[in-house]
This record gives sequence, structure tokens and C-alpha cells, in this order.
Amino acid sequence: EAAFDAMHQRASKRDKPGIRALGKMGAEDAVDTLLEYVDADSDPGLQKVTFKALGEIGDAAATGPLANQLAAENDQVRPYAARALGLIGDTRAVEPLADVLADDDVDEVRAAAAWALRQIGTEHALDAAAEFADDRSFLVEHEGTQAADALAVERPA
Repeated sequence: EAAFDAMHQRASKRDKPGIRALGKMGAEDAVDTLLEYVDADSDPGLQKVTFKALGEIGDAAATGPLANQLAAENDQVRPYAARALGLIGDTRAVEPLADVLADDDVDEVRAAAAWALRQIGTEHALDAAAEFADDRSFLVEHEGTQAADALAVERPA
């Protein structure tokens, strides 16, 4: 309780190590505070640490705000949003992640979306990622192949 209070107070001041600690603690009571920083476009570093913390906490309340960040202009922020959605595991993120995988111009962002779909792990999510098992990008291809392999185990011949 005391550790949470100290880290929450630090996080309230946009302190990145405090935010990181709240994520590691899985501090669900901090979600509302952290959601305030999701749209902090002027500080991508704050967004990255916040997205990761929200993913580690795993509260589905973060799904919508994080999914909105998949369209952020900063291509250094988008992969963090995708990975956080994968950690949360909310199936509402499957369609936005599949859209990013199909349409984003940055392979790192696409690979993060494919990884997130594998983490969600439903048949629909795995199907969306498996479609890219022969992608031009090695990272995306790797994630797509892993999704296809998971589907093969899930659906024995």
C-alpha cells in the first residue's frame, strides 16, 4: 500500500520511473491516472512508458484509448500501443490491430501488431496474423508463421 502510494504520487507528476513501477506492480488503481497520459503527443517518452505500464496492468479500460493510438502520427509510439493491446488481451483490439498489420507503412509497427494478435490468441486473432506468414518483412513473417503454427496445433488435421 505504501509503495503504491509513493509510486502513484510520482506518476501523478509524470515521473517515468514511477509509472514503470506501477506497471510492474500491476496497480489497477493507477489506470485512471495513466490514461490521462495516453494522448500526451508532446512527450513520446511518456507515452511509451505509459502504454507499457497499462499493458502490464492489463485493465481492459485502456483498450479503446490505446487502440486510438494505433493511428498516432509518431511511428515510434504506435508499436508500444500495439504491444500494450497484446498484453491486455482484449478481443476488441483484434480488428484495429489487423488493420494496422495490413495497412501501416512501418514494418516495426506491423510486426508489433502481429505479435499483439498472437498474444490475444483467439482463432480470429491468429487467423489475422497468419495471413502474413509470407510477408516481405522478416519480423512480420516470423510473427505470421508463429500464428499459423499455433493455428495448426489448435486445429489438428
